[in-house]
Amino acid sequence: MTSKIIEIGYGNVKRVKIGGNGKLVLIGGPCAIENRDHALMMADQISKICDELGVDWVYKSCFDKDCRSSPDSFHGVGIDQGLEILSEVRNEFGIPVTSDFSDPAWAAATGEVCDLVQVPAYLCRQTSILRAAAKTGRPIHLKKGQFMSPWNMKNSVKKIEAAGGTQILLADRGTFFGYNMLVNDMKSFAIMAKTGYPVCYDITHSIQMPTSMGEISGGEREFIPPLTRAAAAAGIDAIFAEIHNDPPNALSDPNTVLNIAHLKHVLGQARDIHNFRLELLEKYGVDNVY
Repeated sequence: MTSKIIEIGYGNVKRVKIGGNGKLVLIGGPCAIENRDHALMMADQISKICDELGVDWVYKSCFDKDCRSSPDSFHGVGIDQGLEILSEVRNEFGIPVTSDFSDPAWAAATGEVCDLVQVPAYLCRQTSILRAAAKTGRPIHLKKGQFMSPWNMKNSVKKIEAAGGTQILLADRGTFFGYNMLVNDMKSFAIMAKTGYPVCYDITHSIQMPTSMGEISGGEREFIPPLTRAAAAAGIDAIFAEIHNDPPNALSDPNTVLNIAHLKHVLGQARDIHNFRLELLEKYGVDNVY
C-alpha cells in the first residue's frame, strides 16, 4: 500500500515530504530544549550528518515536557523562550522544526512557529488536543500511546480528520508489556498504514523502561540499532530520534537519547535498508498478500 504524502515546511525553509514510498526522513533533536546555544549546536551537527547521508530531516525539541515523572525533573524552557529558539533554528538552518504541546491553549502559538505539530503519546486519544492540533493547519505527528493497539489509532485519526486535519504522520513508540517495560510489534506499522497515512518509528522512546529508576525512566540503548533496522525493513516512512551530544548529562531522557556519535551509523543503515526495500517492492510487487 502506498501512503499519502505529507509535506512539512512553510515560508523559506526546505520542504520535507514523508510517505508515498519516498525517501526515509529523520525527525530528531534533543528531547527538551536546554538552551539556545545547545539547540543551535545540535541542529548544526545533525544537519551535517543528514547532508552527508542525503537524508531530509525535521528538527525536534520540546519547550515543555509536561509528562515528566517527577516534579523535580527538568520540564523545559517554556513556550515563549522555546518557540523563539525553534524559530531561530529554522531560520538559521532553513529546516522545518517541530515540538509537541500538552495543552490545547498552546496549540495556536506552536503552529505559528512549528512546521509540524506533535501530539504526545499519552494524549493521543485526547479529543481537545487532537482538535487543537488540526486547527493549527500544520501537519500533525500523532504518536501511538503506549497503552493503545495500532488498530485503534484509526479512531484518533478520525477525530483529527473531523476537525479538518488532512496531513497526519502516525508513529509507534512501543507498547506497555507489564510494568516498566515496552514491547515493539513490527506489525504495528502495516496496521497503522491501513489508515492511508505514512508511518514513523520512534527509535529512542521504544527502548525506554518507563519510570524504572524510581523517578526517571531507564532504557536499553543497545537495542536501538537492531530495532531500527527491523522497522526500516517493515516499511516505515520516517524515523523519530531524540539525539544528544552528551547523553549522561542530558536534562531530559538521559537513559534513552541517542548519542550523536552513533547517529550516522544508525541512520545510514536505516536509509540503506529502506531503499533496498523499495527496490524489492519495485521488483516483486506489493508486500502484502491479502
